[in-house]
Amino acid sequence: MTKFLLAAAGVGSLAVLSLFVGATHLSPATLLAAGPESEAMRVLLASRIPRTIAVILSGMAMGVSGLIMQLIVRNHFVEPGTAGTVESASLGILLATLLAPGIDLIGKMMVAALCALAGTALFLVILSRIPLRSALLVPLIGLMLGGIFDSVTTFFAYRYDLLQSLNAWTTGDFSGVLRGRYELLWIAFGLTAAAYLAADRFTVAGMGRAFTTNLGMNYRRAMSFGLIIVSMSTAVVVATVGTIPFLGLIVPNLVSMGVGDNARRAVPWVALGSAAFVLVCDLIGRTVRHPYEIPVGTIVGVVGSALFLYLLLRKGASDG
Repeated sequence: MTKFLLAAAGVGSLAVLSLFVGATHLSPATLLAAGPESEAMRVLLASRIPRTIAVILSGMAMGVSGLIMQLIVRNHFVEPGTAGTVESASLGILLATLLAPGIDLIGKMMVAALCALAGTALFLVILSRIPLRSALLVPLIGLMLGGIFDSVTTFFAYRYDLLQSLNAWTTGDFSGVLRGRYELLWIAFGLTAAAYLAADRFTVAGMGRAFTTNLGMNYRRAMSFGLIIVSMSTAVVVATVGTIPFLGLIVPNLVSMGVGDNARRAVPWVALGSAAFVLVCDLIGRTVRHPYEIPVGTIVGVVGSALFLYLLLRKGASDG
């Protein structure tokens, strides 16, 4: 408990630091000297605080979604980005934009969630029909399926001159987060809390259908609930801030090395670790080319790919 409180304090420190980093200079002294109607206070309330909250909520949602995916599929190399979930959510947003141009953000999110749910279910159906001789074959199938969704999305975006919008959906970026444009992410927070409440069910479901049924639990219901949480969380994050790659893959694996595969113990650590990871990457993106920004999706992609290769080599060494 002490370690968790120290970790939470560390994330809180990163969140406070995030409030004072950006193109507009802000410091505790300027805020204390300024009045409630000052420019510094408006920047803090309209941009910095919403952005920091969005970073934390997005990180927690995608990290916990990755953990649930790994429990459902029983493979540590699966997350929404390697199972076609993110790409099918992007396809859903594109379809909503093309078929209902006047639809609001909640409508786009719901269409994206339905497409993400269908894409993830298709991934599970494919896995159930292919003999898997290697753990690495599972994410490979997911990447191929995601590539198909991505190709279809890119084709229609090019056909209807929406490539620029598509780029915004597929690149995680918090620079456009302002007050009034991030509140949907609280839905993702509610889904993360629901994942914690149902953590024991996901742990049992991760042990297989026969084991789950012998314990008197409905295996199909647990799987469906997990898929709904993953799909809706992914859709909310993609529709609001874009794609954050590797997050749901890296953090749950690192947490698993420390606390094991029990979801009840892992979910709080994954949520905390994911928020810290995205906060650090966002701070790096805001400082390396100050006052310009590098999208957080690019920073997470670079750091995450290096960590992913480390996990692959570590897994290969342990298998060998």
